[in-house]
Amino acid sequence: MSRKISNSDKSWVQVSNDSDFPIQNLPFGVFKKGVNDLPHVGVAIGDKVLDLHALYSFGYLNDLPFGKSDFQNAYLNDMMSHGKKACSELRLRIYDLLHEANTELSSSSEHANHALYNQSDVIMMLPIKVGDYTDFYSSRDHATNVGTMFRDPDNALLPNWLHIPVGYHGRASSIVISGEPVIRPKGQQKPNKDEPPVFGPCKLLDFELEMAFVTFEGKPLGESITTKEADDYIFGMCLFNDWSARDIQTWEYVPLGPFLAKNFASSISPWIVTLDALEQFRLEGPKQEPKVFPYLEYEGNKHIDIKLEVSLTPDGGSENTICKSNYKHMYWNMNQQLAHHTINGCNIKCGDMMASGTISGPTPESYGSMLELSWRGTKPLQLNDGTERKFIQDGDTITMKGYCQNDEIRIGFGEVSSKILPAN
Repeated sequence: MSRKISNSDKSWVQVSNDSDFPIQNLPFGVFKKGVNDLPHVGVAIGDKVLDLHALYSFGYLNDLPFGKSDFQNAYLNDMMSHGKKACSELRLRIYDLLHEANTELSSSSEHANHALYNQSDVIMMLPIKVGDYTDFYSSRDHATNVGTMFRDPDNALLPNWLHIPVGYHGRASSIVISGEPVIRPKGQQKPNKDEPPVFGPCKLLDFELEMAFVTFEGKPLGESITTKEADDYIFGMCLFNDWSARDIQTWEYVPLGPFLAKNFASSISPWIVTLDALEQFRLEGPKQEPKVFPYLEYEGNKHIDIKLEVSLTPDGGSENTICKSNYKHMYWNMNQQLAHHTINGCNIKCGDMMASGTISGPTPESYGSMLELSWRGTKPLQLNDGTERKFIQDGDTITMKGYCQNDEIRIGFGEVSSKILPAN
């Protein structure tokens, strides 16, 4: 019987007070011990990774409905295919094995040494085989800022924005893991409205501060997931940098929306933090007016207090914190996004990824993109080496971090960090 999770509990694995990964978190990921080794499913605990394939081989997971192939696997999808209840029970079993009062694993140095590795010594892999990727546009502050810049400040939000969680289908094949460099995209741009378009490397490259959630297998085609049911279909969340080529997008997006400006790369953090680990950080969302349609109504606290920050590090330079925001600023929550996504009968598959859209807050330092931070390039950011940035330059590294914290506990997501390389 797994013990009940408490914020005061400790693990026999040493965990620093400022770690993103205490025993109350236990996010899932995929790692390799070496380049030529097979990938295994792992769980983060402090600065270690716990090898679930090793745990299974040693017989510690016998009472759970999982098999060897679920943990000796390049992705989490097979493990997730067992559903919410099974994955929650797995996390509780791992919690029990790592608890300081439990000696099952800690008393066997042979088993512990074969199951625990330093995170710094392993190679983290893309954790999810993403079948379909959807990007929402659910931050009111971000949508208002963009509407103010490009349209009418008095009517910044388009007529549909307060009625539906606006979104579009993105490209799953170009979602990459943190640490993988991103090559500057090329494409058509139209810098001068009275002149023909030009072709070349993107000049207005941007990041977008986002969170993404990953789904379990959904309902059959033709059926919908309600806001009340949504939590049962969401496995967990990760940090998401949805790179954007602003100049390419401005020229291409009419009439069908984002295309080449968005599908060249999106970067994610390697650890998927379960919804179970985030429950105590839920809070009330904003009052939604006008009143939403019944299928978008929800009960309880469905927004989450996740502190977010973005830094920019020039090639060979020092780190500059350029944004501090919070996921709680979202207007539309995950339950509403998933309910809207399926209201027409769209079928959700195990491993689908849905991103929040840029997360901006109400103050300039909380804006979640260079477009907003530099206000379309009119207010360049001053870096601590004396240089300026309107948008991202070659050699710049963008790093995003996120964590939940209260007086008792910190639950973090690690980071997603990527360096921009010159266009090919």
